[in-house]
Amino acid sequence: MKNNITDPSLICSVVTLTYSLQKMSHLVPSSFSPFIHLIGILWLLSITSSRCEISFKKFSQSGVVDERKKQSDPAVDRISSLETVNTNQRQGKLDSEVHRISGLEAAKLTIERTSFPKEKPVKESLVFGRCFSDHMLDVDWKKLEGYGEPKIRPFGDLQLSPAATVLHYGLECFEGMKAFKGVDGKIRLFRPELNVARLNSGMQRLNFQPIDQQNFLDCLRELVLLEKDWIPEGEGYSLYLRPTAISTTPCLGVSGATDVKLFVICSPCGPYYPGGFKPVKLFADTEYVRAWPKGMGNKKYGGNYGPTILPQAQAAAQGYQQILWLFGEDHVVTEAGAMNVFFFLKKKETSSVPQKPGSPNPDYELVTCPLSRGDILPGVTRDSILALARSWGEFEVNERELTMGEVVEAAEEGRLLEVFGCGTAAVVAPVSEIGYLGKEICVPTGQSIGPVAERLWEEITSIQYGRIQHPWGLVLEDSQRDLSSL
Repeated sequence: MKNNITDPSLICSVVTLTYSLQKMSHLVPSSFSPFIHLIGILWLLSITSSRCEISFKKFSQSGVVDERKKQSDPAVDRISSLETVNTNQRQGKLDSEVHRISGLEAAKLTIERTSFPKEKPVKESLVFGRCFSDHMLDVDWKKLEGYGEPKIRPFGDLQLSPAATVLHYGLECFEGMKAFKGVDGKIRLFRPELNVARLNSGMQRLNFQPIDQQNFLDCLRELVLLEKDWIPEGEGYSLYLRPTAISTTPCLGVSGATDVKLFVICSPCGPYYPGGFKPVKLFADTEYVRAWPKGMGNKKYGGNYGPTILPQAQAAAQGYQQILWLFGEDHVVTEAGAMNVFFFLKKKETSSVPQKPGSPNPDYELVTCPLSRGDILPGVTRDSILALARSWGEFEVNERELTMGEVVEAAEEGRLLEVFGCGTAAVVAPVSEIGYLGKEICVPTGQSIGPVAERLWEEITSIQYGRIQHPWGLVLEDSQRDLSSL
């Protein structure tokens, strides 16, 4: 504790007081001098007492903080080491300890079943994102308390303040994933751990407390199994799951969230191509930019999507279905609409060395933009395509920058073979044409899907629907709860 007697500001006050008392003693009768000196002494004592009290409070508070840290050290850590380090860096040690203590716990999950189940639509009439199942997962987080008890409740509107920072400053992120009913009748999720990792990445970027993967997946399993009758059967049908985290903090100041709501809603959906593959036309936009290095382009953040509405409408007015997003003066290809994008090319300079048996053909490559700049979404389907194509060992698979100049040159020389987007909704989306600087680049696959894209679509959907047994297809076992009694 600091010694107040040697406090420079206090010494200065004493000197000033002494000088003032001496001056005043010459201006008043001598009989009043003792009272003037007494007032000065009392004032000096009050300052000293006040400063000592403040110092004691600071000392006491620091002791409480230290004691809290000591008590929290052995607490159960439900957050991964990476998440804990990130939280420490951004919120300080005290906040990180609170976060570690109060993680999301599936063991505390409660289920309230709806008393008014909705009629399920005919699956052929489904429109993506317009129909919702009976229940949703819901859990709240508070800065000083951590995550509360997760609950599955009837689907319904949220109640939040009109001052909630999600409405004013866009503090939210989300995920997109699907539950499939396989040919064997089992329900599967496709690589859900990657979705949780990406959700956590978005939450950390917004300074939200991340969630424990296994506990969240346990809660999600209960929700999906409760809603299993909402999963349409058949190729291309699924139950779309939308985990979302929003700041419900009622504050008009630009600051970190003190209140967050995490929820998951479910929407049955049909095939992306109900009548077979229909290739799309892309407009290579040289005016608008979707994302930039070190920004939020690699997160599923609402702010990435809102600004694309106007450019998309302008492209649609010219007869294009999606935008091919570019970056930089060289017009580097980044994404297509809300999808990652791949190009299958024959190289300009072919190898003269004979191909070794079992090795990739060095004359051909599958190319997509790298994640290194931080402006590309690390798509689950993207990662799956890279892994599958590399496992074939038939051509090179490269994550590198590809400029529109290179695309134009490849098309003119007959080396552009396939172009396709990829994502959760479509798996793969073949491209027939690209409009760029007033010219049309025609992809040779035309109005059909190319052999590489079709093979990838077949392998991924076979895992999703259980035609192929694969670790990527997570089978949801029967719930540990007796849902029939709810």
